[in-house]
Amino acid sequence: MADHNPDLVENARHELGVPIADMREANKRWQAMLHAPGGRAAASRYRSILGTPESTVHRKIGDLDCEARQWPVPLWPDLRFEVLTAPNGAVWNEWLVRAPGATPPPLHTLDDLTPWSCTVDEAARAFAPARPLEGTAPTRWGLAFTAPDTQGVRHRCAAEFTWGLLQRTAISD
Repeated sequence: MADHNPDLVENARHELGVPIADMREANKRWQAMLHAPGGRAAASRYRSILGTPESTVHRKIGDLDCEARQWPVPLWPDLRFEVLTAPNGAVWNEWLVRAPGATPPPLHTLDDLTPWSCTVDEAARAFAPARPLEGTAPTRWGLAFTAPDTQGVRHRCAAEFTWGLLQRTAISD
């Protein structure tokens, strides 16, 4: 997220009381775990880093049966880090989602789409129909949709998300 919103990341790091050296070391360990030959299975990586999930539920998405595991996120108490796994333990998706029972933000105009304000599915629902766009990395998504400005003029937009959280929106018309 730092490549999209470095100031927000820096503020979050200070709010959490995490020295930059610790943040870099955690990323180094995570990258090493991801790329280690014969490393842990994808699903067990999260348990080893994040601990026991707050919740684990069976979910059916179309014809796909999966397990949704969620962990709390200290910086965003209304969000959960969710990992969707196949019956064989393979990770299908990993992203931030709204916590059960938490109220999603009101999304009515382009002004409501501020960095870190909403998740992919919240933006897609608020500005339906939305079309998914290919992201620039496995943890990045995009959405194309039409949204009004504060005057009610509708614009074609493209939004970028990292780990499922909005990073920026651009008008494309």
